[in-house]
Amino acid sequence: MKRYLDLFLTMFKIGLFTFGGGYAMIALLENEFVSQKEWIKKDEFLDMVAIAESTPGPIAINAATYIGYKLLGFVGSLTATVAICIPSFVIIYAISLFFDAFLSFTLVAYAFKGIQVCVIYLIFSAGLKMLRQIEKTVFNIVIVMAVMACMITFTMFGVSFSTIFIILISGGIGLFVYLVSLFGRRKEAGE
Repeated sequence: MKRYLDLFLTMFKIGLFTFGGGYAMIALLENEFVSQKEWIKKDEFLDMVAIAESTPGPIAINAATYIGYKLLGFVGSLTATVAICIPSFVIIYAISLFFDAFLSFTLVAYAFKGIQVCVIYLIFSAGLKMLRQIEKTVFNIVIVMAVMACMITFTMFGVSFSTIFIILISGGIGLFVYLVSLFGRRKEAGE
């Protein structure tokens, strides 16, 4: 029962103290899962982020479900998912009751502007941290550079292109390279 409580409180804390959605949560998720709790290793964290990002639903919920299942099975995944969702649900529900009055406060408006800047920093910081941790192979560098070039180009020219397609294309290229290398190894072994 203590492990379930620890999992619940950790996910509740992540849900309560992170702003800006899943990408902003990546730095906090890594700190909690890898550094403090040591529930997973850095390599597995990168894999978890890739899976959580490419599956339907918010990245934080997908990550919580993954960690909960890894640690405590189905009940753990349910515990982690509910715990990470409760703070957002309660806060959004409370704000919705007083939304118009809430936004009319000058202090609240300025607080949200400050939070927006912080969210940009958190996303950028998480991206740089993941970039430093990724294995430096030619393939990985080419993919990162190509994705960055696409994102910058699309932004500059106002092209509407979903990041989902970029994820799918990158995953397809990775799968193709893997299958080609697998075929090459089998061909060498057969000779």
